[in-house]
Order: sequence, then C-alpha cells, then structure tokens
Amino acid sequence: MISKRFLFPALLALMLLALPLILVGLATILVYPTLPSLEALTDYRPKIPLRVYSAEGAVIGEFGEERRRLVKINAVPAIMKQAILAAEDERFYQHGGVDYMGVIRAAVSNFTAGGARQGASTITMQVARNFFLSREKTVTRKFNEMLLAFKIERNLSKDQILELYFNQIYLGQRAYGFAAASQVYFGKPLDQINLAEAAMLAGLPKAPSSYNPVANPKRAKLRQLYVLRRMHELRYISDSQWAAAQNAPIPVKRGNQEFGNSEYLAEMVRQVVYPLYQDKTYTHGIKVFTTIRLQDQLAAYRAVRRGMLDYDRRHGYRGPEAFVDLSQGGSDEQLEDALQDINDNDDLIPAVVVSASPKQIEAYCRGGERVDIRGDALTFARRALSDKVPLKQRLRRGSIIRLQKDAKNAWQITQLPQVEAAFVSGDPRTGAIYSLVGGFDFNRSQFNHITQAWRQPGSSFKPFIYSAALEKGFTPATLIEDAPLKFEADETGSEPWEPKNFDNKYDGPMRMRQALTKSKNLVSIRIIQKITPQYAQDYITKFGFEVDKHPAYLTMALGAGMVTPLQMLSGYSIFANGGFRITPYFIDHIEDSHGNVLQKNASPAIAGETAEQVIDVRNAYTMTSMLQDVVKHGTAIRAMQLGRNDLAGKTGTTSDSVDAWFCGFQPTVVGIAWMGFDQPRSLGDNETGGGAALPIWIDYMGKVLKDVPEAIYPLPENMVETTINEQGQPDSNGTRKEYFYQENLPASATPVESAISTLKNLLF
Repeated sequence: MISKRFLFPALLALMLLALPLILVGLATILVYPTLPSLEALTDYRPKIPLRVYSAEGAVIGEFGEERRRLVKINAVPAIMKQAILAAEDERFYQHGGVDYMGVIRAAVSNFTAGGARQGASTITMQVARNFFLSREKTVTRKFNEMLLAFKIERNLSKDQILELYFNQIYLGQRAYGFAAASQVYFGKPLDQINLAEAAMLAGLPKAPSSYNPVANPKRAKLRQLYVLRRMHELRYISDSQWAAAQNAPIPVKRGNQEFGNSEYLAEMVRQVVYPLYQDKTYTHGIKVFTTIRLQDQLAAYRAVRRGMLDYDRRHGYRGPEAFVDLSQGGSDEQLEDALQDINDNDDLIPAVVVSASPKQIEAYCRGGERVDIRGDALTFARRALSDKVPLKQRLRRGSIIRLQKDAKNAWQITQLPQVEAAFVSGDPRTGAIYSLVGGFDFNRSQFNHITQAWRQPGSSFKPFIYSAALEKGFTPATLIEDAPLKFEADETGSEPWEPKNFDNKYDGPMRMRQALTKSKNLVSIRIIQKITPQYAQDYITKFGFEVDKHPAYLTMALGAGMVTPLQMLSGYSIFANGGFRITPYFIDHIEDSHGNVLQKNASPAIAGETAEQVIDVRNAYTMTSMLQDVVKHGTAIRAMQLGRNDLAGKTGTTSDSVDAWFCGFQPTVVGIAWMGFDQPRSLGDNETGGGAALPIWIDYMGKVLKDVPEAIYPLPENMVETTINEQGQPDSNGTRKEYFYQENLPASATPVESAISTLKNLLF
C-alpha cells in the first residue's frame, strides 16, 4: 500500500507532466477551428506566367515573377519522386503529417552536433508553410504548421499533397516547382532528366540560393552527392547507379539557351500583349503562339553569331575582357569567385588565365575545368602574349578571357564582338515571320535592330528605284551611261557631291540589267535623274517605306534614306510574291490558360482574302529576274555555293562601309541580313555587304532550303521573251534572252519574234 506521504508528490509530478499535454490539447481545440481554409490547396490556382510558343508549340519565351510549369504527380518520373523523398521526407507515405521519428532523429543529431543542423519538417509541413505561413522561426509558427499539416492530411491524399509540393516549392532562378526548374537549369522537360539531374534538383528546396547550380556549382555538387548517398542508403538506386551518377556531367543551361534564343521576338510579343491584358498578362497563364519556326530560329541565331564572330576574328584580338588580382594565391574557390559576376554567353565561356607564356596558356573555367591552349589555338591571340603590347591588352595571369570550342571540339581563345548584326526571315506569301534575331545577345543589349535600328540601306535599296524605272518605260535592256557625275548642293539637299562607283571604275554605256548586277552607282543616279526623285519618293511608299525617311534627292538612288530590316523584309517580299503588299506578323493566336482562343491573327492570304497588289506582276517578275543575275553573276555570286538557281537578292554597302546588307529571297522565304556598329563607324575598308552580311544569309538559307525543291518563276501574261544583242536591241542572232512588257517591246523586234515569244508563253 502506497503511503500517503509519497502519493501527493507523485500526483503533483504527474500533473506537472500532464500540464503541457493539456495545454497543447486546449490550444489545439482553440486554434484548430481558426486555421485557414484549404481552398488554396483544393482549388489550386498558382500565378502562371505569360508564355510565348513557336509555331510547333515549343516554349520560346516567358514573362512573370514566378516561372511555373504545372505537372500532374503521375507524370513525375519515379527517380524524381525518390530523390525528393530521400532528401526531404523518406517516411512521407507512412506518417500522418508530422514525422515523430524524424523529430527524434533530428533532435539527437542536433544535440550531438552541438547546434541546429537537421530539421524535421515533413513535405506536408512544407506545403502548409509555403501556402499559409511565414518562414519566421517561432514556436507559434511551428505549432500552427503542425496543426495545418494534420488538417491537410485529413483532407487530401498523399499524392495530392506531393503534387502541390512539386508545383509550389521555390527552387531558385524564379523557378517554382520541379518542372519549371528542370527547364530553367537543364533546358529539358522533367520527364527527360537523368538520375544525376534529379538529385541536383532534389537538393534545391533546402536552400535554393546556396545550392543553385548556376550561382554556386560547387555547393550544388556537394548537395547532389548527399542526395545520391541518401537514395543509395534507402535502396532507391543500385551501387552502379550511385557510382555513375556521382561522376555524371551536368551541363547547366545559362542565358538565352533556355528559350531557343528567341528573346528579341518574345519581347516584341510582350509589348503587344501587355496593353491588351495589363497585369493579368503575367499571372493568368496567357499563351501566345507565334509564327516562329524552331529550325529557322536556330539557323538564324547561329548564322548571326557565326557571321559576327568571323568578322571579329578578321579584325584581330583586342585583349582580355577584364583582370583579377591573383597575387594572394589562386585557389579554385578564388578563381570561381572571380568568375561569379561574369555572364556566360552561350558557347563563349568565361575563364581566368592561371598561367601564360608565348607557347601555352592554362585557364580555369567556371565549374572547375582547367584548359590548356597551345599551338594553332593561340594564333588569334598570339600578339597579346607579347611584352610589347600595352598591359591592359596583354594576356597574363589573372586575365579574364573567353573560350570556345571549334569544329574539332578543341578549345580556342575568342572574344565578345563589338559589332552588331541582325537577321529576319518570313514567308513572302503570307507575311508570317519565321525567324528574328535582333542582335548578338539580348542579355547584353535589348535594342532590337530588326525593328528599332534605322540605318541606311545602301545599294540594297536600288531594286526599288529600278522597279520605279520599269513603270516609266525602262527595260532591263535599256542602255544607260556609266560615267562620272558632279552635283551642286541644291541638287543633293546638303553639299556638293561627286559620287563614285564602289570600285572607282566606269564602264560606259551598259544595259540596266548589267548595271544592277554590278551595282553601278552612277547608273542608278542617272535613272533617278530621269524618273525624278519626286516620282521615286512617291513610288517607294508602295513597298512600305516612309516618305520622311527618304528625302526626294538624287542620293536616294544609293540608299541614303533610312530603313529598318523589318521594312526591307516587307519590301523584298513584294518582289518574291508577284507584286502583293503583305504585312509581316509574328503572332498567330492568343489563348487563355484553358486553351480558349482569345485572339486570332492572320494575313489576308490565310484568311482567304486578297492582298493588295501594289506593283504589276510583270514588274515583280522582271525585278526578280535581274536580282537572280546579281546572285548568279554579280556582287552576291558567293550565294551560288548553295547550288540553287532560284535565289535572288541584292547586296548593300553604305559610304565608308558603315552598314552592310544582303536582302534576298526564294519564292517561299525572304531573308534580310544586316551588320554594323551601334555607334556608326566603318566596318573596315574591305568589308562589304557581300563579305559581311551575305555569309549570314547563306548560312541560314543553306539550312532552311535544304529539302525545298528548286522553284521556277512563271513568265506572266503580256510579257515577251526575246533574244537581244550586246547593245540591248532585239536580235534573232543575239546570244542573250531578255524580258519586256508587251507594250514596251522595242520597235526593232519583228512581229514574228513577238508571236513566237507569245506562243512559247502559252505552251510553257
């Protein structure tokens, strides 16, 4: 029998022990009913950004505070689920919201470690915190978090909770949810990631900024190894999988690779959409489907970069991009810190020179790779290894440089170009834009050279003057003098002018076709003298050019006005499509988050309407024929390397080679290439449209026309094909063919020849 003497102390001790439980119970009874409704979970409506899609339906742009890609739990790869459970909550499917075993394990671990090293928040508790609570570390917040976890577990299934977690959790780089993070970090959908990538993603929830593979690759790697070890301990992966994943390379995507290199076009879309939907633009999941074709966009992007880098190499190495002091050492951590604020630029990788000599350079790349550069790979930058160059241009220990792999996968020294370039292409029949590259790098400069850069077109503008001349009775066979001219200020609108041909040579009388093929400046000036600058100024508005940008002076003949590449696309499309005015467009349609079409954009051709015919089909045919000769025999002959006979176009080089152009087409696609400096200056004495811009056009067309059959331009009605002699006169013994409007057929051509030509047209 227990003595009364000991009973009271025992009861008192029991009451003291029970009091916390009673208080917790009372608090639970009082607090539980006041917990927030779970409507935010059961009717989950996250902020979904504006997304821009290619014609094929691939995401090429995204705008919003939160990057999200919602994914159903049954679509999440098993390896991703296992990585998350191993990293965050291995008993998720066993506990009821709070893992008591986990709490005990964490408490023991923290006690033995002498501080808080391990948490005990379950996935359910993290969902409660992310949706309803702050991240403050207080007992009250933790208590509410646990109660909410119980409530969530009572109302939702485990898979529903896990799905919410997968889509809501913040993972750095503005990415919310693992599907978005997979795209942001690796440039691939979640269902395509491998074990090593899954483990790296699973390491992010603990501290996205600390374990971010973009910002902190080394810490990210350490966290990934921890996740892989936990997966192995839990028997999610085998010994061989564990070993392979630890050493698997993880190419993290940076910069404009994420959205198919379409930032300039995506920004154009945003500027169109925001006025329509205001702030809803960035949160309501609006989807914009563009006319951009992925193959074309990639071809254009690579062509522009290659063209700019080739130009840059022709003009020599300028020296290191920056310099970092390594006098206090040069550990990997210091080298990594030195590169921390240097942005990647696609395949132009930043590196720090660790050692340099005339025969070899050793460089450290972000992430730990060390590169040796020697032999021919040093050729481009060899001068910078000399003691004779200024210190700021010299390659030495601590220099920040750019590296790039060549066609043989060998590293070479390169540099970010100072020059700019742009390219745009589209369908001349509908106006749909297929590709648009507004500059070298959107992250470096958001200035869109396709729509914002007003530049002189030079000789690429001549076809519009020649087209005007055809309407004034000129023919491709008309003889025009190629000889020097001199003008006073009142004729030019500025100052006395003594124009010259590019090569400073004059060939005397020549046919108009020859003059365009050879891009003879003096012939173009004589043409505009004859038709008058006022007539030419009015005529070019048919092609979409603005009167105030092209003063009615003789200099208009040489492209002294101002145009944008987008205007040139529209203008050259008229030649390519037989004389019809089209308006280039890049948005096909807009949908809401449920797939309902909000707006549909279409050209007249797609809508079944008739586009406005602004020039005679015969004019378009004649100009196309002459522009084909520019490619076959003239300043653009380099394009014949594509092995096609249906290409037409015109080079353009302005005074002092400030701007270089090539504008060309095939019946299914028009492409406009431009190169120049933002602060206008010469590209160099030997830089022309044919040497600087045409290679970009060729590079693009070679890709997109690879499987396109060669086209034939049919001769329009009321045109005559006849043979002519060297003087441009119809001659049955002539060796050249020429095309004339029926009413402009020279008088010396006999009726028999005309009848034969007409019969040929009818038969063929």
